[in-house]
Amino acid sequence: MSTQQTAVSQGRANLVLATLFLGMFVLGTAELIVVGVLDLIAGDLRVSIPAAGTLVTAAALGLAFGGPILTVLTLRLNKRTILIGALVLFILGNLVPVLTDSYGWFLTARIITGALQGLFIATGFVTGISVVPPEKMGRAISAVFSGVAVSAALGVPLSTLIGQALGWRGAFVAIIILSVVVLLATIAFAPSVAPAGGSAGNQAKYAFAPRVLAVLALNFAVFASLYAALTYIVPFLQDVTGISGAAISIFLLVYGVSTVIGSGAGGRFADKNAKATLIVATFGTAAALLVLYLGGTVAFLVAIGILAWGLFAMGMVPSLQYRVITLAGPGGAVAQSLPASAANIGIAFGSFIGGVAIGGGNAKATIITGFTIAVISGLIAWATSYLKPPVVEQPAAPQTDTAPDAEAA
Repeated sequence: MSTQQTAVSQGRANLVLATLFLGMFVLGTAELIVVGVLDLIAGDLRVSIPAAGTLVTAAALGLAFGGPILTVLTLRLNKRTILIGALVLFILGNLVPVLTDSYGWFLTARIITGALQGLFIATGFVTGISVVPPEKMGRAISAVFSGVAVSAALGVPLSTLIGQALGWRGAFVAIIILSVVVLLATIAFAPSVAPAGGSAGNQAKYAFAPRVLAVLALNFAVFASLYAALTYIVPFLQDVTGISGAAISIFLLVYGVSTVIGSGAGGRFADKNAKATLIVATFGTAAALLVLYLGGTVAFLVAIGILAWGLFAMGMVPSLQYRVITLAGPGGAVAQSLPASAANIGIAFGSFIGGVAIGGGNAKATIITGFTIAVISGLIAWATSYLKPPVVEQPAAPQTDTAPDAEAA
């Protein structure tokens, strides 16, 4: 693997990583903001709840498929330019729902902003890695990704409160204001990172190599397992554990905090041994889900299971990104965007299969479904641990004829 390094001081590197963290937080919150104000949007635009829910799907699909496309199309641009351009267009895209009553325009804007989020994520990882030494790549990935974890834990509840107080458009205005702050910080602190060498076709050849696709399959399985159970965790807590009201929020907070801690600590494990981290974390996730399934009626055991679940699930994300980048070798610039795509497709599949499980049984069925996929994930993690980065032949150095000198000696 080759990563382009940018010479910056430790203090400047921290500012760059903090800026990228903030960007990930704001864009991650924007992706899920609809969830907290779904009923308000449906009522205001006079569409059904399922139609309003499609706005969440649109952003996820935009990220999953549009992100890699935009990444390839912008390969030859300086990464600082891409970050700034993506944020400007993201701000304009989020103005659309504020200024229009058209559901169609809103849906289109969500697809576009989702794609721009995917582009920002890929470019953000490249930029973050470029300002740290190679041995700290995992920690840089962790610092950047933690913004997404914090947005899931805190951003959505906060945006929901704003939406309830100021209306759903007020929540989008808050996203726009925060995006402007991120844009100004990016202009001030983002370093100039030259595009990686090689043609788009050559990079894609490495980025979509079987060894990379295998780890992307693991990424898909990890998030399918997570969301098969997480999507229906509230019915599980209500029907199986027997809690309700404010107590549910406490359990969800435990999960949210554990994901933030896990994503923050995961970078160090990725730097130490990403392959072993993935094996331990996937089977650890399966064990946590088994605790939920077997001890679901005991609130204390459920709290322990949820805590471990969040730590293991998010703790492996930096290692997933690390392995994709290293296995892609010269195609790392393109590969940066692929884990987020695999994760979003996994989320969609996990939510669907969890829905099938709960429809055919009860809330406990979603937990055992997530557990089964987690065990499969562990086996994939073990199998992919044997994969190695490509060996890239370097151009041979010019040969010089030293024989006459040797003879003269």
